[in-house]
Amino acid sequence: MQPSEIISLVKLGQTPGNSDLKKFCSGLADGSVSDAQAAAFAMAVCLKGLDIQGRKDLTLSMRDSGEILSWDLDGPVLDKHSTGGLGDCVSLVLAPLLAASGIYVPMISGRGLGHTGGTLDKMEAIPGVSVNIDVNKFKGLVSEVGCAIVSANNDIAPADRRLYGIRDVTSTVDSLDLITASILSKKLAAGLDGLVLDVKCGSGAFMTNLEDAETLANSLVETGNHAGCKTSAIISDMSQPLASAMGNAVEVREAMKVLSGQTKDSKLAEVSVKLATFLAKQHNIGGKHVEKKFEDLIQNGKAIETFGRMIASLGGPIKFTDDWDRYLPEATVILEIPSVKSGYLTAWRGHDLGNTIVALGGGRRVQTDIVDPSVGLDQIRPLGSYLHQGDIIARVHASRTDIAQMVIKSVQDAAIISATKKSPNSLFLKEII
Repeated sequence: MQPSEIISLVKLGQTPGNSDLKKFCSGLADGSVSDAQAAAFAMAVCLKGLDIQGRKDLTLSMRDSGEILSWDLDGPVLDKHSTGGLGDCVSLVLAPLLAASGIYVPMISGRGLGHTGGTLDKMEAIPGVSVNIDVNKFKGLVSEVGCAIVSANNDIAPADRRLYGIRDVTSTVDSLDLITASILSKKLAAGLDGLVLDVKCGSGAFMTNLEDAETLANSLVETGNHAGCKTSAIISDMSQPLASAMGNAVEVREAMKVLSGQTKDSKLAEVSVKLATFLAKQHNIGGKHVEKKFEDLIQNGKAIETFGRMIASLGGPIKFTDDWDRYLPEATVILEIPSVKSGYLTAWRGHDLGNTIVALGGGRRVQTDIVDPSVGLDQIRPLGSYLHQGDIIARVHASRTDIAQMVIKSVQDAAIISATKKSPNSLFLKEII
């Protein structure tokens, strides 16, 4: 079939055969499928969907559009992927934490998509860091340091690389089939022994309710295991930002506070250790006290040391972890955001909060937008906090005062304040094995 025929088939609610999907993905990779055809395919899949076998075929076709890595290492090759949320900088903590324990982590990550931030944008907030490296350097870095957080280059799942950027600007992000294929094609191409998915659920996630989150988690787990990669998932709450900051440099600061042991009891620290523990247990690593072992790797400095080695190997400052505040960019304007009334902070309008980062220039409206690494929000108050009128609910980091003032109003509107206290959701909602 020609690309137009494949698109027409999906538009009619039918699923193309495996060979046709392979041909389409090859066309995405070599450029013979145009941007218009790629966008039309994404929209057709988003509106009509594929059957379960078609979803698996699309995933493996996207994986097979480029090189599939193989490893000869003295430990397991494992990874994690998050479906995206607000203040989600877990990868920056988890990758070096796992690597410090002897697990190898070849983490192929993405950029900002929709209202959520991207791990690569956070990495590039560190001066000098280049996440665009060739396969040989990637494999060498994983072997020597234990982990590497990089972009999927032209050799790894190139079909996904092409479609990923198009989805971001064509309102086709929220498709079960496309999310499954995009996430797993990169991860499966990395040659993993195992994978854990952190599927976010809540107002700040793509999946806003538990039913949809379970559907996605089951799709990812079933498809990953079908491909021969031991895959499991945790559904976690995203009704509020995970870290107390949103943006790029501001989230790197929060990750560094966790890795350095300065912040022990935050949601970010809890999710990072939970995912490390869950992944290790799924692969019979570390024994029954493995959670304590991961906590010790933070407290004894081995996790942050590993992060520092990775950053230096990617072109960043050699002594970044000694004085990260000195290296990270700061916004020109930093203003406090006061609460407009007294009461309990019972909810954040997550999508609205995420869109403030785009308005600041910390996210993308179109694929070619240049991200400002210095802007964002920090000191974001957690749900359940009692606020007096005028109390600070967050700070805005902006390039200009007029933009900051606009965002202040948006953040105030995104904060739901009530006279009645409401307990926040549990952080971990379900495990799927």
